[in-house]
Amino acid sequence: MLHGYIPPHRFLPYLSWTEIAALPDRENTVIVLPCGAIEQHGPHLPCSVDSVICSGVMGKALEKLPAEVRAFALPTITYGKSEEHLHFPGTMTLTGTTLLSTVIEIGESVYRSGFRKLLFANGHGGQPQVLEMAARELRLRHGDFVVVPHGVSRLPSAASKQVSEQEKKLAMHAGHSETALMLALAPETVHMEHAVANFPPPFPIKLLSADGRPACAWTSRDFGPSGVIGDPTTATREQGEEILDTLSDSWAQALTELHALRWLVREEATWERGHQQGFIQQSFEPA
Repeated sequence: MLHGYIPPHRFLPYLSWTEIAALPDRENTVIVLPCGAIEQHGPHLPCSVDSVICSGVMGKALEKLPAEVRAFALPTITYGKSEEHLHFPGTMTLTGTTLLSTVIEIGESVYRSGFRKLLFANGHGGQPQVLEMAARELRLRHGDFVVVPHGVSRLPSAASKQVSEQEKKLAMHAGHSETALMLALAPETVHMEHAVANFPPPFPIKLLSADGRPACAWTSRDFGPSGVIGDPTTATREQGEEILDTLSDSWAQALTELHALRWLVREEATWERGHQQGFIQQSFEPA
């Protein structure tokens, strides 16, 4: 069915329009939009990694929420902005402009349906800037819209204790944590016999990169023919299950707090692209 990893009772498209219209407290109900990608992840992982992980983690978090915390997920955006992986077959990409327009238009639909809290749960490292731009645009348009763009893997989890210092500093793609999570979420798609380790050279300008990660633009092919940037070879399913459990715990807490959040409301006329008029502050009197 369409819901995939999302619990069916937390999947907004399974409701009728009349059920959505009758939902209580829609302005504080959190709508989750998982944002993934279809792109190469080395010879050992499927191209669906980012979409699977963001859907799987958010689905587990929604499963853990108490009934009184109102939150629903939308279907995952499975295509992302993945140009950095174009050298490899299987990478399907949108342009940044297309993704930006898509996310904004989905956000407008969420707002039009009466919801006022939206989470972009991002599973792909190549598109956070696009989602941040979309969130800002939606906030400019609607002064009572709370839009949060955030990386799914950026909350506390067991991943940090499992990996080497080299992995913490330089791994960026198809490494230990992604491989472990895929072993937990979709083990039939993982082929550990093909796993290889590969790291980029440390960036030599310390002022621009204290940890050695590339400070310049890069593509995955710049670092070799495998498409891997990290070390997946020691990942296990047990480690992935631990990451999934602890990461979804963090997200369940974040969703609970987002549901309870009462944020600033701006009532002045709004701005948006193609509508170049809105409120301008004319004066200021100290309190």
